[in-house]
Amino acid sequence: MSERLLGKRILLTGGVANIGLAILKAYVAEGATVAVVDRDTEKGEALNAEFPGAVRFFHADISREEDIAAAVQAAAEWMNGLDTLCLNAGLQLSGGIEDFSTDNWDRTFAVNVRSGFLFVKHALPLLRAAGNSSITFMSSLAGKRGAPGLLAYSASKAAVINMASALAQELASDGVRVNAVCPGWIDTPFNQPIIDLMGGSARQDEVVRANVPLGRQALPEEVAPLFVYLASNEASYVTAQAINVDGGAYN
Repeated sequence: MSERLLGKRILLTGGVANIGLAILKAYVAEGATVAVVDRDTEKGEALNAEFPGAVRFFHADISREEDIAAAVQAAAEWMNGLDTLCLNAGLQLSGGIEDFSTDNWDRTFAVNVRSGFLFVKHALPLLRAAGNSSITFMSSLAGKRGAPGLLAYSASKAAVINMASALAQELASDGVRVNAVCPGWIDTPFNQPIIDLMGGSARQDEVVRANVPLGRQALPEEVAPLFVYLASNEASYVTAQAINVDGGAYN
């Protein structure tokens, strides 16, 4: 690799599986030091062993502000600062509006939206101090075009896009760039709730072929390079963007 992120100190949420794990591996391959914040201790500690010195796992329940504040502080102490905040962790729950509980609505927004606000709030002094820093939010194509059965998820990801836009404008004078990435159909277990609601993978395949010009789902490894770019100095003039990785589905 070209070590495009050599010396970069990155805090990544939800980095133990799915797209988050692909992002983590791409960051490390390009020379970054990465603090992974997640609640899956077993998978997190396995990453410590797989990437000794380059990765350290920090356990947190990101629906709790005290956990977020402690994780940011501990990660920054380990890395001696922070250059990039990557807010990848997310929750997808499916169901029609009449069957969707208030608790599930609140859980979705706590993980997908509120946690992002709190991570930025607690990490901002570190990002300001670093200079030329960045924040990347994981949104979704569902945040631009709501999907049936994904009311809470779609609404939460739309909120993420607008939060990124607002922060990009607010923090530009501090030298902090803020962007969102909006994947479409990605082949990971994260999408299982909506696949089940659709009636299974065969029906999902039909929908993908009918609605994605490239005619297939992406692999997580096809999403991760954009996160590397946005964390790198190459993206020094890129902010306030919500960038699709969707095979042409949104046009």
